[in-house]
Amino acid sequence: LLAAWCQAQSSTRSYGPVFEEQPVHTLFPEGSAEEKVILSCRARASPPATYRWKMNGTEIKMEPDSRYRLVAGDLVISNPVKAKDAGSYQCVASNPRGTVVSREASLRFGFLQEFSAEERDPVKITEGWGVMFACSPPPHYPGLSYRWLLNEFPNFIPADGRRFVSQTTGNLYIAKTEASDLGNYSCFATSHIDFITKSVFSKFSRLSLAAEDARQYAPSIKARFPADTYALAGQMVTLECFAFGNPVPRIKWRKLDGSQSSKWIGSEPLLQIQDVGFEDEGTYECEAENIKGRDTYQGRIIIQAQPEWLKVITDTEADIGSDLRWSCAAAGKPRPAVRWLRDGQPLTSQNRIEVSGGELRFSKLVLEDSGMYQCVAENKHGTVYASAELTVQALAPDFRLNPVKRLIPAARSGKVIIPCQPRAAPKATILWTKGTELLINSSRVTITTDGTLILQNISKSDEGKYTCFAENFMGKANSTGILSVRDATKITLAPSSADINVGENLTLQCHASHDPTMDLTFTWSLDDFPIDFDKSEGHYRRASVKEAIGDLSIFNAQLKHSGRYTCTAQTVVDSASESATLTVRGPPGPPGGVVVRDISDTMVQLSWSRGFDNHSPIARYIVEARTLLSSKWKQMRTNPVNIEGNAETAQVVNLIPWMDYEFRVLASNILGVGEPSLPSSKICTKEAAPTVAPSGLSGGGGAPNELIINWTPMLRDYQNGDGFGYILSFRKKGTEGWLTARVPHAESLHYVYRNESIGPYTPFEVKIKAYNRKGEGPESLTAIVYSAEEEPKVAPFRVIAKAVLSSEMDVSWEPIEQGDMTGVLLGYEIRYWKDGDKEEAADRVRTAGLVTSAHVTGLNPNTKYHVAVRAYNRAGTGPPSPSTNVTTTKP
Repeated sequence: LLAAWCQAQSSTRSYGPVFEEQPVHTLFPEGSAEEKVILSCRARASPPATYRWKMNGTEIKMEPDSRYRLVAGDLVISNPVKAKDAGSYQCVASNPRGTVVSREASLRFGFLQEFSAEERDPVKITEGWGVMFACSPPPHYPGLSYRWLLNEFPNFIPADGRRFVSQTTGNLYIAKTEASDLGNYSCFATSHIDFITKSVFSKFSRLSLAAEDARQYAPSIKARFPADTYALAGQMVTLECFAFGNPVPRIKWRKLDGSQSSKWIGSEPLLQIQDVGFEDEGTYECEAENIKGRDTYQGRIIIQAQPEWLKVITDTEADIGSDLRWSCAAAGKPRPAVRWLRDGQPLTSQNRIEVSGGELRFSKLVLEDSGMYQCVAENKHGTVYASAELTVQALAPDFRLNPVKRLIPAARSGKVIIPCQPRAAPKATILWTKGTELLINSSRVTITTDGTLILQNISKSDEGKYTCFAENFMGKANSTGILSVRDATKITLAPSSADINVGENLTLQCHASHDPTMDLTFTWSLDDFPIDFDKSEGHYRRASVKEAIGDLSIFNAQLKHSGRYTCTAQTVVDSASESATLTVRGPPGPPGGVVVRDISDTMVQLSWSRGFDNHSPIARYIVEARTLLSSKWKQMRTNPVNIEGNAETAQVVNLIPWMDYEFRVLASNILGVGEPSLPSSKICTKEAAPTVAPSGLSGGGGAPNELIINWTPMLRDYQNGDGFGYILSFRKKGTEGWLTARVPHAESLHYVYRNESIGPYTPFEVKIKAYNRKGEGPESLTAIVYSAEEEPKVAPFRVIAKAVLSSEMDVSWEPIEQGDMTGVLLGYEIRYWKDGDKEEAADRVRTAGLVTSAHVTGLNPNTKYHVAVRAYNRAGTGPPSPSTNVTTTKP
């Protein structure tokens, strides 16, 4: 019933007009086929609003036969004419609750007349000089866009850097005339009004050129923007700058105070700034430059802004006889002036009302102060309106919406609070009675200034009927509730403080006694934040379903579960709470703020700040690092080797010179190693000379008269600095002086030394070391590397071939002498060919190593073969032995 009554009250509630649609600035094209102008106005109001209109502050009379008609709230003007209808219009909306006025909207008339019919003077100028044609547009409103015709329509002149059409004046500028510029020029002006476009063009003006050697001259700025350009915030600003000159000057823009905005668009003759703001205010310079010189011009952009509300008034209900303060504030440039309207009329200070700029103060409100109020902020760029309704209320006390609670349970020895909140205006005087006894303030009874009754240390004798009496000059009312005293709730087994390690389980006990006529519920909080069991990820569970038991079980405890746990046993009348502290010990938290200082080639100084010890003392710290070459963190050697738990600095040693490093610190205690700190900023150790020699020194092979030396390129870890390379030292074994060679690339892996004097397979002693711009590293051990080999120069001898079967033979020979070697003997090659064939067609069999015999298979039976043997090495095959003959047996 109460809900239905409230709904009925709200549906019939009356309120003053609130604009939903207001008139806007309108531009009407003269000569338009449209026969009327409509200015819109619509307000929401209950009862519905009636409408009036003002023109230039004077109310428009709606005569039956006049050109003005009211359609709903809209003003319709038939056959509008500039002489009678141009002006400022304002809509006024009223109902019995009050009146509001709309923003003002202007009605203007757009037009464009024809150019003057007078002939335009011809222009004669020396070729290569600049020239300007004045447009002198006809009367018009609003602005125009301009183009120029050359000789005939539609041969429009392009803006190409040499020629420029000002959209401010319409004038045409040619920076440097050329033969192609000869001809007749006409200014073409276009007006855009709504959907109507109209264009007119001027009489032609002829340009003739006097031929002469065009000399070059410095720029002279002819089209320039105003010294002061005023712009509204949020608009686009365009500055024009164009210069005569030969060669055609380049135009550059700069802001002399402050940085260039990212909102600049375009270039050359125009500078455009989109969505201009106060940061764009300042002095701008245009510079025209060619090879002969430069010219500059400066002007200011000054930003202003329409009014914009910072604070507005809102609908307010206030009690009769009370005081009220309303305020509104607006931003804008120039600073907006603020004035007030009541029911559409200016409001000034009077009697109980004080108006001071954006402040409006009422003292001792009366019913007649009710109405529609408007705060108006205006500067020369615009006006904004903020509206609100003031309702002054006078009501007899009424408990229907908020009666005293009918049944009021309270706990023995506890406290009960009984509000008394009737609807009343002005505020009602409150009295309380118990039965027929008038209650007054005492040690156990408190009646607050807002009429709330508070009873403390309650006993069974406090049971009974409590009535609140409310009265103001409009009338009286009362409301009664019955107080019932119940047994108090008590915690019988409180939770105990505990100390556990991360990952362990625990149950916090909580038992309570309560009045059996009421339900008992248990809630738990951690550091005064209620525990949500559904979102605890299984860490919290209620340990019992028995009514008087509310134990809390904690599973797999984490560090975040440390804190003060409070168990609250609660009935509708009272509650009891007990708390216990849980300490969860775990590995330390991450250290903070790792800073790297005193960077040398192999050592840095590290400092950090202590993190949380998580209730177990920090025993030691570990330092880890990663390099540019690896994303993997590695433990580093430090000084001291073991960093104690109370330390906050350490040296990191054995670093690689010229290497990018990041460092992090981890703390540990008896429960484990904690989370690492955030990485330090990236540093690079200083450069140093190499400290190790390249490895893998070897060589050999190649073409005759060459010594090839190979090595393993050094990894980035060992280069120690920029400008890295290798220094080779080599000499013929048994000689004194060393030859050296520099190889200036870290990735190089061999070096070739050529000299006609190098004999085949000559042993050389070879050493290598690395260098960088900081110096040279240690030399490697000496290795023996041989120069390029040559084919063997001597042949085996005493070759004996013996047939074994019809298809096989054994061949043996005497080896060549070691002193005759010009390389490493790899083995021997046996060549055999049939009698009558050429040796080039011989089949070949190779042996490996120093063996001096071979078994040859796959021969034809009963066939005579010639056999020769040669030695071979990596360079090739030597000369053949004298050939011998053998005949295979018959099959």
